[in-house]
Amino acid sequence: MQIFLVGGAVRDQLLNLPVKDRDWVVVGSSPNAMIKQGFSQVGQDFPVFLHPQTHEEYALARKERKQGTGYTGFVCDTSETVSLEEDLLRRDLTINAMAQDEHGQLFDPFGGQTDLQNKLLRHVSPAFKEDPLRVLRVARFAARFKHLGFTIAPDTLQLMTEMTQSGELDHLVAERVCQESLRAMSELSPAVYFEVLREVGALKVLFPEIDALFGIPQPEKHHPEIDCGIHTLMVLEQTARLTEDSTIRFASLLHDLGKALTDPENWPHHYGHERLGLKAIKQLCARTRLPNAIKELALLVCEYHTHIHKALELKPETVLKVLKNSDAFRRSERFDAMLLCAKADSRGRTGFEEIDYPQADYFKAALEAAQTVDIQSLVKQGLQGKALGDTIDRERVQRIAQLKKQTVKNA
Repeated sequence: MQIFLVGGAVRDQLLNLPVKDRDWVVVGSSPNAMIKQGFSQVGQDFPVFLHPQTHEEYALARKERKQGTGYTGFVCDTSETVSLEEDLLRRDLTINAMAQDEHGQLFDPFGGQTDLQNKLLRHVSPAFKEDPLRVLRVARFAARFKHLGFTIAPDTLQLMTEMTQSGELDHLVAERVCQESLRAMSELSPAVYFEVLREVGALKVLFPEIDALFGIPQPEKHHPEIDCGIHTLMVLEQTARLTEDSTIRFASLLHDLGKALTDPENWPHHYGHERLGLKAIKQLCARTRLPNAIKELALLVCEYHTHIHKALELKPETVLKVLKNSDAFRRSERFDAMLLCAKADSRGRTGFEEIDYPQADYFKAALEAAQTVDIQSLVKQGLQGKALGDTIDRERVQRIAQLKKQTVKNA
């Protein structure tokens, strides 16, 4: 029996990056032999075992043979005769198909180290095309390593395109698309994930609501980049600069879906796109099984980002309406996330990347001002029901009006 460190841990060591998880492959063993040594088996599709002390994953070396559709249509061979090279051959990218023995000796049968030096994401073998999930995985690695200068090899891009055109991606279950996309959102350059998916035709298959934005014009005065799809990815880039929160990043990506649904006769204007986008967000989130937290935030950002942009133009009554409808009094952190998305939307335009966004500060101040109303005092006065609610609203509007007057005066 031989044990090798494999995959991402080897890759990240060579890149001088922190190693988060370590995966091991075991050559020349069997499930019974592993269990006798104290390992516990997890996973039914192929034998994976947890180390009795470290609880790290040890997988038996395996070969795979495609016999069905999608990413699950494989028959695995985990016999003791499977070699290390055969195991590495089934992996996705050359930079993930390297192994290291206990003495630190590197095994690199497919040129992964050279591809690391050339900053290239390249498939290991033609078997790559048998697993449609790899289209998403490569897009995610492109998002992870963009800042280091990595690009996808042309022949790998071509293979990904062919996989999309063959209909293989139609067999991906929503949960896996969701999982990969959420992981991509946590990478340093999440917009690259969607750029790659679009380049190989996969965005139209997996996220048609986002793909539909490309090619749709906006007024050049406010959007020098013009294209709605380009603007959407620029907003995601700006959001990634402001927060690592995947929920907020995803919500910002979905904020303008309604612009693909406006009347073309009115283009480049998009009257009512805020309302039109709500149905598209619900549709996308239901199909891809995105968490409710993303859907709820995305719906609020979609409906109210224009209100936030126009903060100082709004009547105090309208400001209070936004605060109440977004549940800002009870969920101030989510409201802050809304404001962050609006700020990223404002900056996600060519030439506006560093623009100040006082609208967010104004809305935060409006919420604080409205919260100064002493509700308990009103209750002690005997107010209740509708009378109490109306009085609270009236006093909150007064506080916001005072804030607006002072803000305009100081501007």
